[in-house]
Amino acid sequence: MTLKEFKKELYGERVEGELLKTILYSLIFSFGLLFILYFLKLRYVDSFLPKYGFFIFFAILSYSMILPSLRQVRAYRQFSCMPGMMIGMTSGMIAGFLPGYFIGATNGLSYGMFFGMAFGIFIGVWNGNCCGIMGIMEGLMAGFMGGLMGAMTSVMLLNDNLKIASVAIFLISSWIIFSLDYMIYKEMKENERELVEDHMLTILFSIILTAITTWLIVFGPRSVLFS
Repeated sequence: MTLKEFKKELYGERVEGELLKTILYSLIFSFGLLFILYFLKLRYVDSFLPKYGFFIFFAILSYSMILPSLRQVRAYRQFSCMPGMMIGMTSGMIAGFLPGYFIGATNGLSYGMFFGMAFGIFIGVWNGNCCGIMGIMEGLMAGFMGGLMGAMTSVMLLNDNLKIASVAIFLISSWIIFSLDYMIYKEMKENERELVEDHMLTILFSIILTAITTWLIVFGPRSVLFS
């Protein structure tokens, strides 16, 4: 029953009713920036779309799925220990794995790993902070492992249906993030939100992440495997 209520709230007045809008804002500004970059610079890059278009596209989709959790957690601010630990762990793992995976597929293990770990730890610690040190530790550990595993997985799949695996991994990760959003709603449905904010943070993160990821994938350093 709670799942049906959650689906209704996706179009309601609570913070959950803003999740779809957050995804939409992220996609609009990310793809808008990519469109501008393409006509200014990227269309002159040799084989840009065949080489890099697929991975940039899914990286942008990944950010649009990850960023709404920041808004949802910030709206409620404080969580009890167990939900907070799950928030830190899930956010850190997915935020580390997906960027690490897509950058690792084009730039190599070390560069995907470093970026994935940095982003995963950042998101995991930020979200995990909602319940104190235990959530922070979960976010830190999950971001660390997610970045490593994402980059490692993509490099291992380079000659074995990498793009098909990418779609499957993205879909499963999206379901995990959806489950996290549902868990937050289930835990906090009796609580009122403590923070009301606009979408500026989402827009800013989307633009920055799209710019950095696109630069890394197209112009960034590569391991010997890709030289």
